[in-house]
Amino acid sequence: MLKKIWSFLLMNIGALAVAVNVHFFLSPNDLATGGVSGLSIVMDKVIPDLSLGMIMIILNIILFIVGFIFLGFQFGMKTIYASFALSFMVWGLEAFFPMQEALSDDLLIQLIIGQIIAASGMALVFHQGASTGGTDILAMILNKFFSIEVGKGVLFSDIAIATSSIFLFGPTVGMYAFFGVILNGLVIDYMLQQFEDNKEIVIISRESEQVRYFIVNQLGRGATIHQAKGAFNQEDKEVITTILSRKDYTRLKKYMTAIDEQAFITVHSMNEILGENFKRLA
Repeated sequence: MLKKIWSFLLMNIGALAVAVNVHFFLSPNDLATGGVSGLSIVMDKVIPDLSLGMIMIILNIILFIVGFIFLGFQFGMKTIYASFALSFMVWGLEAFFPMQEALSDDLLIQLIIGQIIAASGMALVFHQGASTGGTDILAMILNKFFSIEVGKGVLFSDIAIATSSIFLFGPTVGMYAFFGVILNGLVIDYMLQQFEDNKEIVIISRESEQVRYFIVNQLGRGATIHQAKGAFNQEDKEVITTILSRKDYTRLKKYMTAIDEQAFITVHSMNEILGENFKRLA
C-alpha cells in the first residue's frame, strides 16, 4: 500500500512539473512543443474564449474517445488519470497564478529550463508505468494501421504540432518549438536512464567460484554462468552475467580488485529490466 501511495505521489509530482512548464514557460511564449499542451497552445490562439487548461481537458476527452474507438480499452487507469491531472493542474495554475507576460525576454533560456523541468516530470510519470496520453494515442493508432513505431509516431505528431505553430506565431517561435521537441526527448531519455541505475555485469575470472559466491551470498543477487572458450589458447572459461545496482557494482569491483586483478569485466547500462525481482511484465 505504501508503495502504491508513493507511486501515486510521484506521478502527481511529475504531472505538476509538466504543468509548470506549460503555464510558466511555454504558454506565455507561444511555444507549442508537441503533445496535447502544444496543440492546446496553438488552439488557444484560435479559440481565445477558452482557457488553456480547459482546451487540454476537451482535447484529452476527444483523444481518449478516438482511442477507445480505434484501439479498444488499451489505456491503463494511470495514463487516464495522469492525462486529466495534468490538464486540471494547468487549469488551476491559470486560476491562481495568472501570467500576464513571459518571465524573461530570453526565449531560449526559458525553453531550456522549462523543457528540463517538464522532461524530468515526464520521466517520473513514465517510471510509474503511466504517460500523459495525448499524442501517444495518435501514435498508437498510426502503429496499428500503418505499422509506424510508437516512438516515431509520437515524434512525428509533436513535430507536426511544432511546425503548425509557424503559421500562427512566426518562423522564429516555430523553430524554437521544434528545438523544444528534440530537447524534450533527449532529456526524458537521460532522466529515465538515471532512474534505471542497474547495470549488466559480465565477468570472466580465474576465481569464478569465489565471484559467484560473493554475488549470491554477499550481494544477495542472482547470476547466470555460461561456458566459453578463449579464442587464442582454446582454454575453457566460465562467464558470469549478473544485474547489479550502482552501489552493488562498486562493492563487486572492489572485491574483484582484491581477488583477481587480471579479471575481464564489461559493464552495460540498462534502460529497462523486466521480470524476476525487477519491474513486473504487466
